[in-house]
Amino acid sequence: MYTKIQVVFDAADPEKLAEFWALALDYLIEPPPEDFVSWEAFARSAGIPEEEFGDVAARIDPAGEGPRLYFQRVPEGKTAKNRVHLDVRVAGREVRGEERKRLVSEKVEELVQAGGSIAWANETVRGNSIVMRDPEGNEFCVS
Repeated sequence: MYTKIQVVFDAADPEKLAEFWALALDYLIEPPPEDFVSWEAFARSAGIPEEEFGDVAARIDPAGEGPRLYFQRVPEGKTAKNRVHLDVRVAGREVRGEERKRLVSEKVEELVQAGGSIAWANETVRGNSIVMRDPEGNEFCVS
């Protein structure tokens, strides 16, 4: 049985959003299928019109452990809070206190510089996390 997970993002600018999430998760541009030197060559062979070449983008986990991220252009913008979101975990459960806060703060700053924004902070018994928005307003947590 073949079961894989792909996380799909609707986007106004698929490539820009893909770049943000590649930075957030240390993902890479997905290479084109075998026998193709580029995604454009693949698209041409599949009969995709050239004006649609930028309508999708994909990023992958270099270790092959995380899900593929797929970004697709849609005409409408985001209108409500996400019902599902990603958590960007910068440290394992064993990292606590000031060290965890430092790692979270560093990642948050990196993502703000890349176009993300801070929505709010959560301080709980289990630790702290920062709720952020990506460049298109999708909520996610850094913990």
